Amino acid sequence: MDYSTILNELNNTSLFGLYRLNVAIHQQLEDPSRLRLIKDVLKTGELIQYFDDTENRLVDATILELKRSKVLVENTINGKLWNIPYYYINIDGIDTDVKVSSKQTINKNNIKVGDKVCFKDKNGNELFGEVIKLNPKTAGVLVGQVKWKVTYRLLVPIIDGELGVDINLIEDEVVSRN
Repeated sequence: MDYSTILNELNNTSLFGLYRLNVAIHQQLEDPSRLRLIKDVLKTGELIQYFDDTENRLVDATILELKRSKVLVENTINGKLWNIPYYYINIDGIDTDVKVSSKQTINKNNIKVGDKVCFKDKNGNELFGEVIKLNPKTAGVLVGQVKWKVTYRLLVPIIDGELGVDINLIEDEVVSRN
């Protein structure tokens, strides 16, 4: 599924159209027959990946308990326990990344925790860091030991050690520290 294309289409949809689509999607997510198909293939102790909307990425976890409407999982990185709905689990191994072209700006849909980025501070210095948090209007970026809040449009992805776009195209704008 090409999430980039779908999101581009949704940008041209009215708020009412989005709401109506949301209702239809919610009904599909709660469909008992679809949930049963997922429950039937999962087993306690199994390593799975689920989509974490706060980090906008897949997270590795181990199934601890299968419940009626949720699954108790343990995050394999930090050991935290989560009760997640069955539909969070990526049983089909779907690519969840939203691709960004060099002409697009970064937004909360196409960046995830752990991505490497670059931005300019208010003095024009290029700073390189890792996204550690996604907020509604800004991303939390760790540069060395300093945490920055940076508006999404000022961020440039670093792909394989190279900048995704020319850093000089970024407007000079004040970026604030936490």
